[in-house]
Parts: sequence; structure tokens; C-alpha cells
Amino acid sequence: MVLKNSGPKGYPGMALIGVDWGTSSLRVARIDERGEAIEERSSARGILTVKPGEFPAVLNEACGDWMAQDRSLVLVSGMAGSRQGWVEAPYIPCPAGFGDIASQLAWVEPGRAGIVPGLSSHHDGVPDVLRGEETQVFGALALLQLGDATAVLPGTHSKWVRVEAGRIDSFVTFMTGEVYALLRHHSILGRTMEAPGSEVLDDEAFCAGITQAMKAGSLLKAAFSARTLSLFDLLPARSGASYLSGLVIGEELRSQQFALPSAEVVVIAGPELARRYELALRFAGMQPRCVGSQATWRGLSAIAQQLRDTA
Repeated sequence: MVLKNSGPKGYPGMALIGVDWGTSSLRVARIDERGEAIEERSSARGILTVKPGEFPAVLNEACGDWMAQDRSLVLVSGMAGSRQGWVEAPYIPCPAGFGDIASQLAWVEPGRAGIVPGLSSHHDGVPDVLRGEETQVFGALALLQLGDATAVLPGTHSKWVRVEAGRIDSFVTFMTGEVYALLRHHSILGRTMEAPGSEVLDDEAFCAGITQAMKAGSLLKAAFSARTLSLFDLLPARSGASYLSGLVIGEELRSQQFALPSAEVVVIAGPELARRYELALRFAGMQPRCVGSQATWRGLSAIAQQLRDTA
């Protein structure tokens, strides 16, 4: 049974174990009072590898020894709270802050293990959702001590999140990584490029792709240039993937309206994607700040602190 809003009984003094459970991977960490990971572990046991009813056992394999050692609070973020995950945690409508999230945890073990809810936002009557990124955003803002920002979370489905006064006001999703993969691996464009896995980012070609995306005004129009430039020997095969990456990220920059000139822009990503987005944003005249994977642990720590304050 899943009990919601029962809250952790006597949370003060409990150790915190953070769980970042995605589609293809599982990360766990013991988190100290400053929101920093004391110890981390990871595996390929993403939710798609876990059968219904097996989630407690898989979590126990990952960090059961930690849970046995300490009187611990376990907070789980990510796709474990999706319809295909452990249990479906609710989507909270934006705007939303720490308090809203802490009050809507889906407790899989009352007072011991809770799943962080996602967020929803609507644009022209169409819903959009976050699942896991909300924790990263709150964690990044806590790390950088910001209350207002535009947070950019690159990936298969990139998110642009507007934060005002410490609350997520709204967000929008771009299928940038997925479209790149489709064009790179399943279209004629990939025939003009080096074999996948061998490419190294070519900054010049990448920025040329961004420029073309901005000028063309449509990815459907701009994408074909990756082929024609190659046909006329204007784009070497070793640079084709970088150019295509610039095209799709450039389309993302062109299409979104979330990067306000007066707001801090924060990129939350691993080193490779962070470098691409930092280069793209600087090329577009912005001055982003970057935060890595520690944002998740800091975000879970902040949610735990909210539970402590309201216990």
C-alpha cells in the first residue's frame, strides 16, 4: 500500500539516503547535513529493468546495508515515481516550491521511504511534465544561492525551467536529444558522417550549426544543410555530428522564450552536455553557470530539511 502525506515520524536525527532512479540507471548516495554525498553507488538497474513488485528488492541490493546501519530516511526522485515505476507519484501543478513537494511525497514505507512527486505545467491547453528534474533544479539553486533563474537541463528531452522567488513557475520540454539521435542514426544525414562513437566535438562546426538553425527558422529546413554541405565538400565527415548537434541545440535556443536577459541561466548536466550547452548559450550572448550531478543530492537534502521543519 502507498500512504501519502503520512510524513516521517521524528525525522530529526535520521540519516538521509538519496536515490536517483531513472529509466536506464540507478544512483544512490548517503547524504550529509550539508547536502553533500558522503558515498555514492550506481548501477544499470533503471526502472525498465525492474519488474513490478521488485523495486524494494532492487533498492535493498543497492543500499540495503546503509539502511540497516542507520535510522535512515530514504527519498527517491526520478522515474521510479512514474506510471512505469515503483508507484505513480502525483504531478503537482506549477507554480510549486519545496513545501508543495514535501507535502505530496508518495510514501512507500510510512516515515521511512518516500517518492518525490513530479510537476506539471500547461501551455495553450497542452500539459507538460517534469519527473526528477524538479529535484535537480531546487538543488542547483540551493548550491548557487539563487531565488530567480532560468534552469536548462539538457538530455534526451531537454527542459527549460523558469524559477521565480524560489518556486518553479513554469517550464517547457524540447525533444532535442531524441531528435538528434533519430537524425544521426536513422536518416540519410548520418551517411555523410564518421561512424558513431568516433566523433569529437568540433567547436567551429557546432557553432556553424547553431548559426544555421537561427537563420533558417525551422529545423525541417535547416537539417538538410548537413547533407548539402557535405556534398559540396564544405563539411568534413569528422565534423558532421558536431554540426548536426549545433543544428538541434540551435533550434532549441531559437524556439524557447525562457532565457530572460536579466535572469541567471543555470545549466544542470554532466560534463559533456554542459560543455555543449555552455558553448551554445555563450554563442547566443548569455553567461550560464553550470552545476553537475550533485544538484540531485542537494535537492533531496533540501526536501528533507523541509520535512524536518514541518515535522
